[in-house]
Amino acid sequence: MSTTTIRLPDALKTRVAAAAKQAGTTPHGFILDAIAEKAELAERRADFDAVAEQRYARIVESGKSIPWEEMRGYLEARIAGKATRRPSPRKLAKRR
Repeated sequence: MSTTTIRLPDALKTRVAAAAKQAGTTPHGFILDAIAEKAELAERRADFDAVAEQRYARIVESGKSIPWEEMRGYLEARIAGKATRRPSPRKLAKRR
């Protein structure tokens, strides 16, 4: 395990110590958990962005999509337990 030094302003150090005590851990453990949590959030965000980019690329490639109004109606019907047909993708309208 490597060592990294960080400098905390006194006010933040005091807040970390108080939060760590309340959480039942050490300030060091609290800081490690905070860094791990932040790294996980960044990784999840990057994964989310990658999936969104892939989906958008498929829409651009096919030129097809489902209008939000139709998809929303479909999803609301599904949530309500109603039998409904899944909307079909169709060509996007060309922008002028």
